[in-house]
Amino acid sequence: MQEYAIGWGTLALINAGLAQAKRKSGLLWFLLSLILGPVATFLLVVLYPSEG
Repeated sequence: MQEYAIGWGTLALINAGLAQAKRKSGLLWFLLSLILGPVATFLLVVLYPSEG
């Protein structure tokens, strides 16, 4: 169970960094990621594609 929590927290940190790279609120996406987990990652990637 502890490994699951560590992975979930790591994903939230990664999503926060990804959001900031896309000029979105890192804190907001961090909090959303704590609740939604991988779904937040999917939303972040689909809603805000790279400007490339």
